[in-house]
Amino acid sequence: MTNSLIIPRRTFIKNVAAAGVVAAALPLFNIQAQGTARKFKIGLIGCGGRGNGAVENHLEAAKSLGLDVEVHTVADFFPDRAKATAAKYNIPPERVFAGATGYQQLVLQPVDIVLLATPPVFRPTHLEAGLNAGKHMFIEKPVAVDPVGARKVMALGEVAKQKGLSVVAGTQRRHMGNYLRNQWAVANGAIGQIVGGRISWCGGALWYKERTEGESDDSYLVRNWTSFSEMSGDHIVEQHVHNLDVANWFIGHPPESALGFGGRARRRTGDQFDFFSLDLNYGDDCHIHSMCRQVNGTYGGVDEFFHGTEGTTYGGGKMQSAKLAQLSVPEFKTHANGQVQEHIDLLNSIVNQQPLNGARTVAESTLTAIMGRIACYTGQLVRWSDLTTNTQSPWYHLALSPSPADFEAGKVVAPKDNVYPIPGEA
Repeated sequence: MTNSLIIPRRTFIKNVAAAGVVAAALPLFNIQAQGTARKFKIGLIGCGGRGNGAVENHLEAAKSLGLDVEVHTVADFFPDRAKATAAKYNIPPERVFAGATGYQQLVLQPVDIVLLATPPVFRPTHLEAGLNAGKHMFIEKPVAVDPVGARKVMALGEVAKQKGLSVVAGTQRRHMGNYLRNQWAVANGAIGQIVGGRISWCGGALWYKERTEGESDDSYLVRNWTSFSEMSGDHIVEQHVHNLDVANWFIGHPPESALGFGGRARRRTGDQFDFFSLDLNYGDDCHIHSMCRQVNGTYGGVDEFFHGTEGTTYGGGKMQSAKLAQLSVPEFKTHANGQVQEHIDLLNSIVNQQPLNGARTVAESTLTAIMGRIACYTGQLVRWSDLTTNTQSPWYHLALSPSPADFEAGKVVAPKDNVYPIPGEA
C-alpha cells in the first residue's frame, strides 16, 4: 500500500504520481482480517467544536470499517469544556485533563491515536509530545502560525517515519474522490503543464469574543483565538490553507515567492486582516492568484481553478481536456464526507501497518499561507527560501508571541486589540 499523501516535490513524474494514489484507489473497506478485533483507544486534545467534530468523524470512520474505538481521554485548556466532552463518552475524572499542560498527561495515557484540535499555535508542541509518546496522530490544519513552527512540523514528520507512526492532517480535499481523480488526471498530463489559475476562500466574518471584565490574557486569547494572528495565523493560514494545499498538490511543489496586499476595515477584535490578495509565483512561468476574505455582505466563493497548456480544471469539479478520454482514470472509492475519509485512511494505515505521513505536505501548505501573510503584512516580496533555507532572512527566525511555552509558564501577554500590521511599516 503506497502513501497517498506523499506527492512529487518539483515535477510530475507519471509513475510516481500514479503510485501516490494507489491507496486511495483501493476499496473503502480495506481492513485486513488480522488484528481487527483489537479495540483502539483515542485521546482528544482540544474539546471545542472542531475537536468534538473530529471525534465524531473518527467514530464514524471506525464504524464504517467495523472497528471498535473507545474515546479514552480528553484534554482542553478550559476545564468545563474538557468535562463536557468527557461526559458525552463516560470518561472518568482521572482521565480528564485541563490547562495549558493538560496535553502532557494525556499523551501518557494508554491510547493508540491522539487527535489534535487546539488553536494552531499549539500544534507543533502537541504533535511533538504525541510522537515522543509513540502515538499515531491526527492533526488539524493549519499546523503552525510561524516559519519556526512549520519547519518543526516538517522535522517531526521525519521522527514519525523513523518510529513507524502515522500522521494524518485535516486537509480533507486530499482524501476526497473528486479531488483525487482530478489530481491523478493532472499528474498524468490531462491538461498539460499548469501555467496559471485562481484559488479563493471568500466569505463572511467568523465569530469573535469580547473580553470579559477581569479575564486573564491567556483565557482571552484561547477563547478568541480566531481573531489573533498569534493564535490562528490569520484567516489566510487558518482557512485559506485548504485552497493553497490544493494548488501545491496539483502543481507539485510550493511557490517560489509571494507578493500581495491586504487590509483591515471591519474587524472589532484582534489584530488580523479582513482580506488578502496574492500573486504566487510557482516558477516556470506559472502564477496563481490567491484571494481570501472574511467580510459580511460581500460576494463569496470557495474553489480552485487551474489553466494548463492543454486544458483547464477545477480542483474537485469540471475538467475540460481533449486528452481526458485517452486516460484510464482510476476509480477512487471514498466516503461522501472527506472529514470522515481522512480518519478511515488513518485507521487503515494503522491496521495494515503501512503508516501514512502527511506532515511535510500540510506543513508546506501552512508555510505557503504564512509566506503570503508576511508578504501582505509587510508589502514586501517574500521568497520560499526566506522561510526555509536563508538563515539571514529577517523572516527565517520569525516566531510569534506568546508561544506555547509562555502559556505553560503562565507568562502570557496578549497583543492589543485593533493594533494591526501596516504594509510598508510592519
